[in-house]
Amino acid sequence: MPLESLLDSELAFPVFECFHIAGFALAIGTVALADFRLLGFGLRKQTPSEITNNTWVVTLIGLLTAIFSGMLMYITDPDKYYLNWSFLIKVACLILAIVFHYTVHRKVVHSDTITGGGKVVAVLSMALWASVVFGGIFIAFIMPGL
Repeated sequence: MPLESLLDSELAFPVFECFHIAGFALAIGTVALADFRLLGFGLRKQTPSEITNNTWVVTLIGLLTAIFSGMLMYITDPDKYYLNWSFLIKVACLILAIVFHYTVHRKVVHSDTITGGGKVVAVLSMALWASVVFGGIFIAFIMPGL
């Protein structure tokens, strides 16, 4: 089936969106486990480093699924997205969240001690990922305005 006919299908967007949501649930959920541990909640028998080491594959699969399905959603109606402030903010927050996760967050999670700085990193991490989700939610409510 050619890509063009797939994208013209009425079911294309909802199917892509289901994969998109599932991907983000996996990625953000596994990151949140380590973040909550940095904050002193849940999984007290494991360190944030152990949690991250045990979930990094699921995190990466979820993130790649969300990004790939997001691109497919985008190409179903590019005009709806590239002029939408909420979409642009979502993409900016996504880039920030990914860079933060694979730099600062990773360094803090793999340190041996949980400090006050670790709690700040956990809160920033959750705020960035939540911003991505909220940006996505508001795409439907913000009319193109660029």
